[in-house]
Amino acid sequence: MWTDLYERDFHQWTERSAELLREGRLSEIDAENIAEELESMGRSQKRELNSRLTVLSAHLLKWEHEPNFRSKSWIKAIRSQRNEIEDLLEDSPSLAGKVDLTKAYRRAAEEAASDMGVDARLFPPSCPYSFDQAKDGGFWPGS
Repeated sequence: MWTDLYERDFHQWTERSAELLREGRLSEIDAENIAEELESMGRSQKRELNSRLTVLSAHLLKWEHEPNFRSKSWIKAIRSQRNEIEDLLEDSPSLAGKVDLTKAYRRAAEEAASDMGVDARLFPPSCPYSFDQAKDGGFWPGS
């Protein structure tokens, strides 16, 4: 029944699972799929953090390497990513240890280079700032 419900109507499966957990009816729960969904939620948060760090890093690279194009909208975009990262870390502080700055930077350099119409080799081969610097509202590279 559980596997069928899980595959047929995920929403109903979540409601039923939550109901059984709250009632303490642990012998009736679909433990395997619940465990899988919990792990998936953790992976999703990790991906979101790394994605936001990629976007933030791309903006910081453009900020640093295109000073003539700095604008209020860039400031807003950088602050927005920093705020989203802060919110994620507020909810799940352990995510800070899961950051893949190398991967995020590599992707950010590719995105920034594409946006700027330059070769990604214009940028340093490794991230020129730390995770703490990137999320620091007072850090503005090249300013």
